[in-house]
Amino acid sequence: MPVKTDWSKALQPLLERYKGKKHPLNYHSVYQLMVMVVLSAQTSDDLINQKAPAFFKVYPNMTKLSKAKPEELYDYLGGIRNFANKAKWLTGIAGQIGSDKAIPLSQEALTALPGIGRKSANVILREAGAAAEGIIVDLHVIRVATRLGITREEDPKKIEEVLMKMLPPSQWDAGMAMSFLGREICHPKPQCEICPMNSICAWYKREKNSKK
Repeated sequence: MPVKTDWSKALQPLLERYKGKKHPLNYHSVYQLMVMVVLSAQTSDDLINQKAPAFFKVYPNMTKLSKAKPEELYDYLGGIRNFANKAKWLTGIAGQIGSDKAIPLSQEALTALPGIGRKSANVILREAGAAAEGIIVDLHVIRVATRLGITREEDPKKIEEVLMKMLPPSQWDAGMAMSFLGREICHPKPQCEICPMNSICAWYKREKNSKK
């Protein structure tokens, strides 16, 4: 009978490797973070980083954004997937919040805003330095978690539930750590030989056995 992996212990090297590492979105305030997280859904962080400076020059804070109509944002969001809906969400968020000081930092309050789901809220809480209330699960985490053998689930909500039951709250940054691993090493075509998790990775073991 195979030995069950203690993922709390197994993920510790990954947590240490990426501890405190800033998200790839190049934000400079919680306001900018929130806007960029909403824009980045199904869009690359690199594109959002390119678009953000011009956007923030015109809309430097939540108060200014709250006075804009969705269509006024379009010129700054070209090339961003689903930009019309995102413009509507951003102006809606700004209309509800009103000012940078009023930006909420709780899972419940964030997910009540338009365009912000659990993953986005978890990113905002992490980067704002607030206590974790969940675990970030993006496309990279889905790939890494299933390859490692943590779960066979591919639904982000189910993966988050598995990880939250498996890990203590002090290790809930494991999601972002796995995301960084997916961005840097565990690509769709992974660099397994240099991966710090290859000794326990189920996918890597299968690959090695298949080549014997």
